[in-house]
Amino acid sequence: MPEPTMPTRTDTPADALGPTALVLGALSTVGVCAPALFLFPWAVIAGALAVTLGATGIRYALQGTGRLCTAVAGTVLGAVGFVGTGALIWVLGVS
Repeated sequence: MPEPTMPTRTDTPADALGPTALVLGALSTVGVCAPALFLFPWAVIAGALAVTLGATGIRYALQGTGRLCTAVAGTVLGAVGFVGTGALIWVLGVS
């Protein structure tokens, strides 16, 4: 019998911080890798949100709520996307 998908009493909103940071970090990284797409303007916002939510997810994961690996991955991807987008904007602005 498969595991139930209903939330239990131990589930909290902090459990969603890591996966949300991972999705936003991936969106931000894709926005940097393909700047001609419509994702480029959203890459800065998604990267900043991924870093913020990921750092909060890491804090809660160290306290025992949520998963540490997804929060760390989301934070790293968000930082790469945020810094990469900033660097790309700076390089294009200098020219």
